[in-house]
Amino acid sequence: MTGLLHVAWPPAPIKTERLVLRESEARDRAAFIELFASPEVGTYVGGARPRDELERVVPEVPGRRPGFFVIDLDGAMIGMITLDRRAAERRGHVRPDAGEAELGYMFLPEAWGCGYAAEACAAALDWFADALPGEPVVLCAQNANDRAMRLAAKLGFTEVERFEEYGAEQWFGVWSSATPSG
Repeated sequence: MTGLLHVAWPPAPIKTERLVLRESEARDRAAFIELFASPEVGTYVGGARPRDELERVVPEVPGRRPGFFVIDLDGAMIGMITLDRRAAERRGHVRPDAGEAELGYMFLPEAWGCGYAAEACAAALDWFADALPGEPVVLCAQNANDRAMRLAAKLGFTEVERFEEYGAEQWFGVWSSATPSG
């Protein structure tokens, strides 16, 4: 992530009321495979990936890169958050030169409905606002994904536009540190 090159990585673990946002570790590999192989998780992100393929391609320590947080509950990974640069060739931008930070997240189905995504994403956005003050963060989600739409509103994202991508209508919004999260 271009802007994160100037930020010390990884940051110290970020603690919330119930969670820890931390760098990936080898012990997270099984949870990564479970996450990407889950049909429920894959519903709005292009489908589940075959478990045997994941066993072959997921590295020993998956996701170890700037902008990538493991969400840890009581010592176990329950999901992940990414803050990556949105590709310039994709639709949906708020800057003329593109390259905005884009919030992404995925949680294991057993962690759904507990408020963990809101808690973890708010903490990641607060960290980002401290690390890169004034930088906008964008979010793109399928309109049909009710949970993602509710979370975007709760976090303070405001709609910029809607468009077709990946064969579905997408909602595209922006957040800035001037907008309170959580």
